[in-house]
Amino acid sequence: MGDATHFTEADLKNGGSAPHKLSQAGFGTRAVHAGSPHDPTTGAVIEAISLSTTFAQSALGVPIGEYEYSRSSNPNRTNFERAVAALENARHALAFGSGSAATATILQALAASTSVGPPLDGEDRSSNAKFNPNGSHVISVSDVYGGTHRYFTQVAQAHGVRVTFTPAIETDIAAHITPDTRLVWIETPSNPTLSLVDIEAVARVAHEHGVLVVVDNTFLSPYLQNPLDHGADIVVHSVTKYINGHSDVVMGVAACNRDDLQRRLAFLQNAGGAVPSAFDSWLAHRGLKTLHLRARAASSNAQRLAELLQSRTDLVSLVNYPGLDSHPQRTVAKKQHREGMGGGMLSFRVRGGHAAAERFCQYTHLFTLAESLGGIESLVEVPSSMTHAGIPREQREAVGVYDDLVRVSCGIEESEDLLKDALQALERASAEAIAEAATGSNGNGAAH
Repeated sequence: MGDATHFTEADLKNGGSAPHKLSQAGFGTRAVHAGSPHDPTTGAVIEAISLSTTFAQSALGVPIGEYEYSRSSNPNRTNFERAVAALENARHALAFGSGSAATATILQALAASTSVGPPLDGEDRSSNAKFNPNGSHVISVSDVYGGTHRYFTQVAQAHGVRVTFTPAIETDIAAHITPDTRLVWIETPSNPTLSLVDIEAVARVAHEHGVLVVVDNTFLSPYLQNPLDHGADIVVHSVTKYINGHSDVVMGVAACNRDDLQRRLAFLQNAGGAVPSAFDSWLAHRGLKTLHLRARAASSNAQRLAELLQSRTDLVSLVNYPGLDSHPQRTVAKKQHREGMGGGMLSFRVRGGHAAAERFCQYTHLFTLAESLGGIESLVEVPSSMTHAGIPREQREAVGVYDDLVRVSCGIEESEDLLKDALQALERASAEAIAEAATGSNGNGAAH
């Protein structure tokens, strides 16, 4: 959790204006205080929502404070960005209107065939080098969020970007790197099969070839994993999920340490305009303050549920959860995750096929059948029919996303209640599947 440190009254009043002090504090202290200055006029402990779109100037081009126009920057957004940077051990963070907007901005800023915005350190910006007639190249893990897959396969090519997907990025990254490769994209854990990637191993090879590494850290949150500490160049989140944690905000964020990356991303953030509102930034910052409590509770619930499911081989054929010793990359979890925790997400295959998986999701009482994840409430879904429905079946199944796979986002309810609910739903769905098999009926969607 980090060693205790001593703060002066001024440090806490400024709530993050003394990063050299906060960086030495434990995660929970940083979550509460980073980017949270007390109002110098009223003394308000919690910041006000700054809804103004524009800010007064004392002379032409001379703003009274540090803000001019809310698309470019806003007090609530700035404070939220500072808080995320503190939790990801980063120098910079940039907020976006959604996680997908953050993904698109990163691709356009760093992988498009035509270079735009401020130059990166060492970048050749001559007229001959600015445009790559061959296009550019990105290497991605195969098992990615459906929205990311959609962008990579249907939108990125409009920017001259081609994407290579690989299920074994740790072992074959060098074979996929070309002179045009700009980025390596990692999700760890992956969505929805919870596969892990050794970030340090991939970053070492990528950096030898001058390739940047981006890690989507949405599934774990900054509390359980800090990719920049393991060699990543950029970490990205769907703030909608664990960081906000209350299923009432759609936002994204990217964090990095390099000043040149920040300048390039900030240019596209402003030029593209896919920024969050002041109110959403305020809500997300409020949610972030309890991230350490929520993430630990969710991980504890998921651990217990995964252990229960793994013990019921009569109902479940496979459990994907990094907190289990049976997970094929358990050693990576112990290396990269806080205390080796598995996080709040898991997935499992239901015996009885798609019909049993669908019924399970309909028969739960505490788990809500819905997309998304990372909120205080527990959710279930069938990826093949929901979050990953847009991915061709053969591609889905190649990475383990079968029709009988159920994805679970554990919330912060009492674990005993969640276990009872999951078990009764599984037993009911299984009994119906057995009965249908005995009568020769295939129910609602045949198993395969």
